[in-house]
Amino acid sequence: MHTAATPRSFHEHDLSEIRIRLQDLGIDILRLVYADVLGITRSKDLMVSQLEKSAHSGPAFCQGVWVTTTHGDVLDGHGSIADGLPDFVTKLIPETIRPVPWEPGLAIAVVDAFEPSGQASPVAPRSILKGVLEGFQELNLVPIVGPELEFYLAKRTTDGWERIINKTGRPYTTGSQVDPDGTFLHMMRMVDQLNIGAFAGNHEFSPSQYEINLWHDEAISAADRTFLFKSAIQDIASQRGALATFMGKPWNDEGGSGFHLHFSVTDPSGKNQMHNGGPDLSEIAKQMIAGVIAHADAISALSNPTVNAFKRLGPDTLAPYRANWGWDNRSTMIRIPPERGSGTRIELRIGDGAANPYVVIAAVLAAALDGIKNKMVPPAPVDGWSYEDESAGILPMTLGAALDALEADSTLRSYLGATFIETFMTLKRDEVERYLASVKSQDTRDVTDWELEEYIEDY
Repeated sequence: MHTAATPRSFHEHDLSEIRIRLQDLGIDILRLVYADVLGITRSKDLMVSQLEKSAHSGPAFCQGVWVTTTHGDVLDGHGSIADGLPDFVTKLIPETIRPVPWEPGLAIAVVDAFEPSGQASPVAPRSILKGVLEGFQELNLVPIVGPELEFYLAKRTTDGWERIINKTGRPYTTGSQVDPDGTFLHMMRMVDQLNIGAFAGNHEFSPSQYEINLWHDEAISAADRTFLFKSAIQDIASQRGALATFMGKPWNDEGGSGFHLHFSVTDPSGKNQMHNGGPDLSEIAKQMIAGVIAHADAISALSNPTVNAFKRLGPDTLAPYRANWGWDNRSTMIRIPPERGSGTRIELRIGDGAANPYVVIAAVLAAALDGIKNKMVPPAPVDGWSYEDESAGILPMTLGAALDALEADSTLRSYLGATFIETFMTLKRDEVERYLASVKSQDTRDVTDWELEEYIEDY
């Protein structure tokens, strides 16, 4: 678990330099952002003119945010009412500062979260990821991560939310047929100017479903950029009177939105450590596969963190169903793309669009690290359509079952920290309980009104 020393307060000249640079760009408001346990963006706007004072040793936020549900209920957990709702403090990360192109005069920056004692917050998702990365540093390995996220665009009607378009059969398409009011094209231009590594985009398989691709990067940078990307897409859509949702499966009649994660490791010089110089994978790569498979059930709770997410999974869905792997096989949980050399990597296909980028990356890398440390051996790869291959176990098919698996996985718990896992459990057990109280049949695979109310606007 990451236990960094007391955070260094900014010297006045540090903040003065940042203030002058921002003012020279015409920026008068700096928005400090972080992801809560659920992955929802929390923020505070600072006047740039007052930056030396307001960001010298903060600002502070109430710890209750870590255990706040989407409906605003504060549950009993870390920093909650039982603790007296204490503060945590933040420290902006200068290299994450970016002008916001769709809001002139505004810049955005990611912050780290710390306990009043100065120790890294045990529940802040960014801190959790940094703690896992320390384990790779000890092995002189550098994780590289490339995210792939899908989302839907919708508009509000008197009956709720409906898709921007409903014409099927237009995957890998761009232009007015799939973007009639130009919202997606506008998004492309804005996220390009935001400078978060976006490089391409298109309409996906389902109507009103889109994807924008981000370059791979070292894990913490990739997580920051993915978090900023999700926040940006939702903000831009809202500004244009639309809704962008990363909710896994908002529509019964169409496919879900995934969060596929490509990852690899390099040595400190940047040399890929995933291949053996030929077509096969390195021993490290195989150990990483074995670790992820060994912890797959527990990972599923963190990579699919909503009741709704599990309605995206199942046989013959092009979403994972079994804890298996294969060579360039999109029916498996782990796909090995065909590129070799510097492009050799693992693709984990289980993730849901609603997943918190910091948390899912931390969980997957923790499992991979466990595989390396214990020299785990993966099962044989699967050939062909893998859904009926009974050599691999079926993944949890409900959030409740996935939470049970996470609770039982003491190894993953040790990597991510007991406090974080307990806080996550508090939020998610409450969520499952509220869902089950709302449905007539606990076994329904239909997307319910409760799910739409709970998730579509927050994820």
